[in-house]
Amino acid sequence: MSIAAAFIMPHPPVILPGIGGGNERNIQKTIDSCDAIGKKIGEIKPDIIVLTSPHCTMYNDYFHISPGKGATGDFGKFGAKEISMHAEYDEEFVRALEEETDKNSINAGTLGEKEISLDHGTMVPLSFINKYYTSYKLVRISLSGLSKQEHYRLGKTIAIVSKNLKRKTVFIASGDLSHKLKEYGPYGLSKEGPLFDKEIVDIMEKGELDRLMEFDPGFCEKAAECGLSSFIIMAGALDEIEFDSQLLSYEGPFGVGYGVAEFIPRKEEK
Repeated sequence: MSIAAAFIMPHPPVILPGIGGGNERNIQKTIDSCDAIGKKIGEIKPDIIVLTSPHCTMYNDYFHISPGKGATGDFGKFGAKEISMHAEYDEEFVRALEEETDKNSINAGTLGEKEISLDHGTMVPLSFINKYYTSYKLVRISLSGLSKQEHYRLGKTIAIVSKNLKRKTVFIASGDLSHKLKEYGPYGLSKEGPLFDKEIVDIMEKGELDRLMEFDPGFCEKAAECGLSSFIIMAGALDEIEFDSQLLSYEGPFGVGYGVAEFIPRKEEK
């Protein structure tokens, strides 16, 4: 099997009960959309979840793949240490992915892990999934400072490994959109922020993932975006798959854009 489904999910800790302090009511559409994804994944029952996060160990010239049997994390950085989770890694998939990336001259692997604990870019999406389904193993992958093309090639390699190992795989591209949507937001306002989000939302709605490769780096920097590289890896994983796309929601009440979308293959590959 290749990719059974792919989803873009944001990762604001404020979205979780016990952290939001009531502010989560201001992004209820996002909560509802993430919950719907959790339910759908519970119906799909994947063998593994491949999740790309901007907040785990990251290098400028290397994709870091989390090693070992698994990891635990909590939300202590956000005042909620009591909210924690554990994820078991798919070691066989990780080994196969290292071999395949090496064969294709993609600079990726399990060396140099700086932070073992699960990051919030991983835990927030998994919090919604774990409500409905926990019988999966995780493959957690960082972004990098490498080119868009290398991120896309990594995604294609993930799909190859999934197919070779006959894993039913769900891909989660964890990432927020612009952090500069409101003057009163934590990062202020830039004209590029709303423009970036408008373009990404249109891409999500239409499923035109090739357009993710067209963003100018300077424009993205001014928009203070978070998830584009994550989305590009996902696009690579879907490269040879015909899929239907749906934008589930978009909100940005705190000055940061939160987009939720799904990409469902039209037929399951054997």
